[in-house]
Amino acid sequence: MVGTVFAVGPAGLLVKLIGESGATGIWVNKVFWLAVILIYYFIATFISIDKIIGKIYPLFGICLIIMAVGVCFGTLTSGKPMPEIFDHFTNMHMKEMPIWSFMFINVACGAISGFHATQSPLMARCLKSERQGHFVFYGAMVAEGIIALIWAAAACTLLGDGANTTGAGGPDTVFEISKTTMKGIGMVLAVLGVIACPITSGDTAFRSARLTIADWFKIDQGSWKNRLVLCIPVLGVGAILGFGNALGKINYDVIWRYFSWSNQTLAMIVLWAGAMFLVQNKRNYWICAAPATFMSAVSMTYFMMADECLGAIDALNYKNPTGYTIGVVVGLIFAACCLFIFLRAAKKVTAKAAKVA
Repeated sequence: MVGTVFAVGPAGLLVKLIGESGATGIWVNKVFWLAVILIYYFIATFISIDKIIGKIYPLFGICLIIMAVGVCFGTLTSGKPMPEIFDHFTNMHMKEMPIWSFMFINVACGAISGFHATQSPLMARCLKSERQGHFVFYGAMVAEGIIALIWAAAACTLLGDGANTTGAGGPDTVFEISKTTMKGIGMVLAVLGVIACPITSGDTAFRSARLTIADWFKIDQGSWKNRLVLCIPVLGVGAILGFGNALGKINYDVIWRYFSWSNQTLAMIVLWAGAMFLVQNKRNYWICAAPATFMSAVSMTYFMMADECLGAIDALNYKNPTGYTIGVVVGLIFAACCLFIFLRAAKKVTAKAAKVA
């Protein structure tokens, strides 16, 4: 899901960026750019991390920083008023979708993000010490949070009045903001910075998938044949979903929603696992248990109400007041049960450790 979402999105942005320059033909063909991105993903997944990823990531990072600074400065100097959050602290969704818990699923790349946890098999092989994990992962989440706030502020300020947003979404919105805040080469670097973000998530997602499967089944990755055996099916699934969307056979919105829900559900699982790890090591487990409880309620509530999940049943759909209430209640009960089971297990682990001591 991560690899597919972060292949289709950049392909659309590249088509938009190149199309604005007046280019035609294959250069504005989404299928072509999707193929190019997937070929890069295959190479980055197959060969060692220091050959490609380690060399080009600094360049992506530079584009990302330029993008964030440029969009921030352009928004602040645009002359347009930035909406005050407490004056607009209401649900303004055009389709009246509920904030709880849909917002926490749609914003899938925030401080709590499951697919970031999938980078662990990759980073564990790159860090010299576990202590570096705090700086790498926590630092990355703080940086991503700042970038997210910059784009949210830009969208509310520059597009909040409804201008230039007709039919916009994803690539169109990103391009419009970049064009408004930065001109010329700055605009190109800004869009490239946004392209770099998903690409750097997509290539490491496929690579982490290969390493995870190899760890599960104890497949030696020193052999190029073994790497190839895993790369082909992993990239093949992503290619089927990606080209299915590019050719109009699969709805990208549906792929994104499934990615978002599975992403946040994975975050819930990893947080519960992390909480138990902290219990076993006699550390403050609430730093993981509290957000794990929150994400349990989010994931189950969404599962009960979303159209692609149980919400397909009218009685449980969020558009049905009774169904929405049922979904929220079930989500809260599920979260409470998860917390109860965890605390009971934590108590047993603590008692056993005390008895051994």
